[in-house]
Amino acid sequence: MLKYIKGNLENIDGVEIYPIISLLIFFFFFVALFYWVFTTSKAHIDEVSQLPLDSNSKHGDL
Repeated sequence: MLKYIKGNLENIDGVEIYPIISLLIFFFFFVALFYWVFTTSKAHIDEVSQLPLDSNSKHGDL
């Protein structure tokens, strides 16, 4: 099955750029995620972590 996919992809000009682009998107997404995690305040994390347990939520009981 892989040889059919590989055979079709070999006929496309410039196809070698797509794996590089996807790797860069993956890398920059996780770098941004790690940056957000390490720069977010502890108070915000505590507040968000208590949301599922808050009985006075704005959405009410389902």
